[in-house]
Amino acid sequence: MRCRSAIKLTLAVAAAAGIAAAAIAANRPVAAASTAQFLGSYTWKLKQPWFGGFSALKISGGGTEMTVLSDRATLVTTDIERRQGRISGIAARAAHGLRSSTGRILRGAAGDSEGLAIGPDGSRYISFEGSARVARYRDGQDRAKVLPRPKAFRKLPLNKSLETLAIDSRGRLYTLPERAFDKQGQIPVWRWNGRRWSRPFSLPPRGGFLPVDADFGPDGRFYLLERDLTLLGFRSRLRRWDITAAGPINETLLLQTGPGTHDNLEGLSVWAGENGQLHATMISDDNFLPVQRTELVEYALPR
Repeated sequence: MRCRSAIKLTLAVAAAAGIAAAAIAANRPVAAASTAQFLGSYTWKLKQPWFGGFSALKISGGGTEMTVLSDRATLVTTDIERRQGRISGIAARAAHGLRSSTGRILRGAAGDSEGLAIGPDGSRYISFEGSARVARYRDGQDRAKVLPRPKAFRKLPLNKSLETLAIDSRGRLYTLPERAFDKQGQIPVWRWNGRRWSRPFSLPPRGGFLPVDADFGPDGRFYLLERDLTLLGFRSRLRRWDITAAGPINETLLLQTGPGTHDNLEGLSVWAGENGQLHATMISDDNFLPVQRTELVEYALPR
């Protein structure tokens, strides 16, 4: 999400007070509010014109590979170096500007790419926020194949719409808006079954947190990353559910950080290591601002 005017103002106030910088530098999770175990944080730096603004990622290869998406329609594939299981380096292999269905490189509001899901055949599915839609790419250089847009997508707010995208073990896509509650005040969830969109269930909002990414873990459960912006910095929260035919059950709070613990975490990938341990890797959107950073944060998740 690029609500940059509000972010700039909030960060400026926090920076002037010297509070947000100190909190981020401390890099400590709030253990009392978390059942996830903090593993480490890595600040990724790279001098490339496309670098920054990362809104989604997917970890593969047992934690050694990453596909990451920026909110300026750039898809990047990388290798991850690790020491004793912790990220020690990231090497970008390729970066591609996403194309429209006509073959043009996406720019401006049309290129506000936010969510990423990778299908079993390697297809990349991207959700967009400026003009709410989901598109399929066979690879990073392919033309977009835009999925049908239901009427509900056309009514979503321009900068608060399809922030998340996840794919389940059956290849069905799930997306939800950042801030567009239904008439009951719930977070609507849409599902694509390969032919049409439906609204199988909603999720309950809690507190001031808003959805920024989602994923299905190797355990088949649905994970939701949420964010709140305060004068003291960003707060992050991670919840999960079991998705049944009757809807989501067993809501569990896995992580809730205090202001400034991490930067602006927007991307989520849940994966399993060689020993079967579940990990959540999250990446921050620096909004292309010098007062922020591209931070990768990892937590071990309970079963």
